[in-house]
Amino acid sequence: MSETKHRAPHRTIIEPFKIKVVEPLSRRTLEQREAILKRAGYNLFLVQSDDVTFDFLTDSGTTAMSAEQWGAMMVADESYAGSRSFQRFEKVVREVTGYPFVIPTHQGRAAERLLFSLLVKPGMKIPSNNHFDTTRANIEHMGGEAVDLVIDEGRDPESRHPFKGNVDLARLDAFCAENRGRIPFGMLTITNNTGGGQPVSLANIESASKIYRRHGIPFMLDACRFAENAYFIKLREEGFAAARVRDIARGFFDLADGCLMSAKKDGLVNIGGFIALKSDEWLSNLRNQLILTEGFPTYGGLAARDLEALAVGLKEVLDEDYLEYRIAVSKYMADGLNRAGIQTMQPPGGHAVYIDAKAFLPHIPPGRFPGQALVCELYRLEGVRSCEIGSAMFGAFVDGAFRPAAMELVRLAFPRRVYTQSHFDYILEGMSALVARKTAIRGLRLTYDPPFLRHFTAQFEPV
Repeated sequence: MSETKHRAPHRTIIEPFKIKVVEPLSRRTLEQREAILKRAGYNLFLVQSDDVTFDFLTDSGTTAMSAEQWGAMMVADESYAGSRSFQRFEKVVREVTGYPFVIPTHQGRAAERLLFSLLVKPGMKIPSNNHFDTTRANIEHMGGEAVDLVIDEGRDPESRHPFKGNVDLARLDAFCAENRGRIPFGMLTITNNTGGGQPVSLANIESASKIYRRHGIPFMLDACRFAENAYFIKLREEGFAAARVRDIARGFFDLADGCLMSAKKDGLVNIGGFIALKSDEWLSNLRNQLILTEGFPTYGGLAARDLEALAVGLKEVLDEDYLEYRIAVSKYMADGLNRAGIQTMQPPGGHAVYIDAKAFLPHIPPGRFPGQALVCELYRLEGVRSCEIGSAMFGAFVDGAFRPAAMELVRLAFPRRVYTQSHFDYILEGMSALVARKTAIRGLRLTYDPPFLRHFTAQFEPV
């Protein structure tokens, strides 16, 4: 890792902030957590936050906002139309992305619904490296097919390829040639959440952009963790060690026709999102749909104070001291889990550590949801709430037979600027108990299987 010019080498990477407001941690006994799990149908999404000690369910909307963000919220202009808070937000998005047309939404899922309802028709196919759960669900809801074309290394948890989020360029080119008339746009997710928070190289983004342009297909970035991806390029891609992260980010935005963003990640806010575009071709239709379902185009379902916080957050997230610390947290936790004997996706990603549940619990078959079983055990033992990204999330019943996910992962997603090193050390100290009883962990079976986004509301019981 390159050292910043004002920090001596070989020093601990500290939290680059001071704590100004605190909130008590909830503590429950093991027996209480066992009862809570049973009441929740062994689904951590259905557990109350007061019953969770360390909440790593998601990094989305869980950030601790800065003093500058809170201050900006106090001067927000809550006018229904033409708010100066929107103007400030729009200016920052244009500076970061280079895209002149900006459409605010209340979160990334709303941005997906707006864009996909306009462009995706039944039978259409949308390629990407990997689509995450809500992206896939919104495409499928419109009758489209979300097609994953990540490189082979991206499906191998043990591979140490530095850019496992890369799209397979040969497969992408062939797919575009075969389906050109049925592809309304192509995507890349940066970083690649489904595949372990793995980054995409600038060279890969550039090559994907050329393929899409050669086939006349618009190219959209799912940019919710764009700053983390840019920092990985700085760390791992030859020729970028001296580059500024904001310049790297602008470089890959320039290669695309627009982006979708859930700003609840690298926007450093608790709510918000946007679509940003180079061209105004889709703009009128998107804004009309926005007015119908979200609100006027200068607030898009958000309070102006949230737009103000987001305008500040999009600048703060590009601070390289913050990004160095952010990436170091994931590496620290992955290294600690590996020393304890718990296999994780290699190399560590940006926003989370992904435990390889298939490798850790080989006695539980995919149809008995090893990842979900591990999620429950982490909560039972440590009070840690995490998220399964495996067959509970992506497995499907096809012609009566269960088709498992490609990988069985458990994601520990770290809220931004929330937990300290002592919290992480405390969790790592308890991992020996998890390892000692791993052969006793039982699989689960479904007792309620909803039609969409199973993992949010499904219920299970131990086998």
